[in-house]
Amino acid sequence: MKKLLSILALAGACFGAAPAMAAEGGYPLEPAPVNTSDLFSLQRGAKLFVNYCLNCHGASMMRYNRLRDIGLTEDQIRENLLFTADKVGETMTIAMHPKDAKQWFGAAPPDLSVIARARGDAWLYTYLRTFYRDDTRVTGWNNLVFPSVGMPHVLWELQGQRIAKFAEQEHHGEKVQKFVGFEQLTPGTMTPLQYDTAVADLVAYLDWMAEPAQNHRKRLGVWVLLFLGVFTFLAWRLNAAYWKDVK
Repeated sequence: MKKLLSILALAGACFGAAPAMAAEGGYPLEPAPVNTSDLFSLQRGAKLFVNYCLNCHGASMMRYNRLRDIGLTEDQIRENLLFTADKVGETMTIAMHPKDAKQWFGAAPPDLSVIARARGDAWLYTYLRTFYRDDTRVTGWNNLVFPSVGMPHVLWELQGQRIAKFAEQEHHGEKVQKFVGFEQLTPGTMTPLQYDTAVADLVAYLDWMAEPAQNHRKRLGVWVLLFLGVFTFLAWRLNAAYWKDVK
């Protein structure tokens, strides 16, 4: 429990330290089209996570062999996803030292084991799709959902490079910069639709990773409710039969 609380706190410090405007009337979040029951989507998301996220972010509460639950064999895990560990039974940790990460990025990248629980699918889906070039930032990148974020756009090769366009408008007597759209600078290896689908796969995997047993829990919950419904009916009829002759 202490380990879980510390991970949530770290996630809140780095991933979740966005200005209040991001959660209260900032850039609107878009619903994430994720399906944690789609094993192929989860497999694609796991590949993206290992190749692009696991370089800086760990997932210390997840073991590689748990990926068998999404349809992968140990041989497939070992050959295609095992880059930072020696055995499939090890946890998804990284070699980067927190002190080095803090020096390079300003804050140690949070553990992503439960980031989907901490932030939600809509936040992650919108966040990963709203990066833009900003030469005023040390990393050269900024984000509409998380302004002044320390994380660079690790998926830029897939999405391409673009800049955000802002227009000056008055709001309650004050001039503010309002986002009006993106301008593509260089194309990515994916089309916009393909990129959005890839991000949805990644978010689906992060959602699943936060609770790998969630689909089993939901299926079990349905059977429990059905059992309780039948049991309630039988108890009601038994009670009626017992008291019918009692004056």
